[in-house]
Amino acid sequence: LFAMVGALSSHIINDKFGRRWSFRVSAMIFIFGTILQSAANNYIVLMIGRAFVGLGVGFGLAVDPLYIAEISPPQFRGRLVNWSEFAINLGIVFGFLSGLVFAGVDENVAWRWMFSMGAILPCFVIFFATYVMPESPRWLVANGREGEACEVLKKVYPDGYDVDIIVNEIEDSIEKERIAEHAVGWGLILFPSPAFKRILLVGIGISIAQQAVGIDAILYFLVFILKQSGIESRITQMWILLGLGLVKLGVIFIAGRLLDRTGRRPLVFVSLLGCAVSFFIVAMSFIGAVPSEVGAIVGLALYLAFFSIGMGPATWTIASEVFTTSIRAIAMSLATFANRATATIFASSFLSVATAMTWSGFFIM
Repeated sequence: LFAMVGALSSHIINDKFGRRWSFRVSAMIFIFGTILQSAANNYIVLMIGRAFVGLGVGFGLAVDPLYIAEISPPQFRGRLVNWSEFAINLGIVFGFLSGLVFAGVDENVAWRWMFSMGAILPCFVIFFATYVMPESPRWLVANGREGEACEVLKKVYPDGYDVDIIVNEIEDSIEKERIAEHAVGWGLILFPSPAFKRILLVGIGISIAQQAVGIDAILYFLVFILKQSGIESRITQMWILLGLGLVKLGVIFIAGRLLDRTGRRPLVFVSLLGCAVSFFIVAMSFIGAVPSEVGAIVGLALYLAFFSIGMGPATWTIASEVFTTSIRAIAMSLATFANRATATIFASSFLSVATAMTWSGFFIM
């Protein structure tokens, strides 16, 4: 829920202070939330910490693909946005690994250590955003800092490349989009023309579709699904989670090379078809008096693999590319809001629907 708030408010910092400050703010909010969670001595403090973590996540999800789209040459954009997805899933693997590391620790202490580990990587984000990452050339040009934009572009493009041409192109595109924006104001979003309506439909629609296949809900309840399939051992569950996480991570690395080579649409279609087949395999594993542990594991592994080949990395690549500069920050915020809203609906209703329909019926649906 608070990730939606973070996503909707991210454009304020994005547009006023730049993309680098957005990364810093996102990381600082996340760190504060993890500290509150790990030190919580009651449920209310734990939930307040969770709310701050949600704000940081929503904020970061909105700025990340936006920054990559504006800093990278078009021919490398798909691969670089994929590295963002790779980093997210590396964090998921670390989370699964921490569960294995702390499996032998008292449960009353282990969860505090697991939460506190979440503050480590955001510290690196603050460091890189401050000392390594350049500001977005588009944001610099839009704020009258063409000289700094040229310096950034010289680092991105080969030596000898005339970056003034790119700066002029950015200025022209921003000016045209400003004229259009001032002519109709918020009408570009609230009352879009047929062209802008298609842009918003594609960008926001793909972000909804990513969560409509149930990825967040599945990741949240993986342990529960494994337990329902008959795997009771906590250590065994942790090892399986780590293996599933590594499968997902490996496929994302492959997807990065395919995105710019084969295009976005073919991978999205293959991904959706593969997810449907994988769910059918998982559903079949729950039919009968005794669920099939192997069938559930194979189906879940295939699902995570097919999701990661298309819907995972391609979603934010498509969204960041399809929105024009004049609406990009706000539109990315709306797309992230829609993404997190769909994730909230699916995650909050997951167990209730599965209980009402049985596990096999749920996965077939």
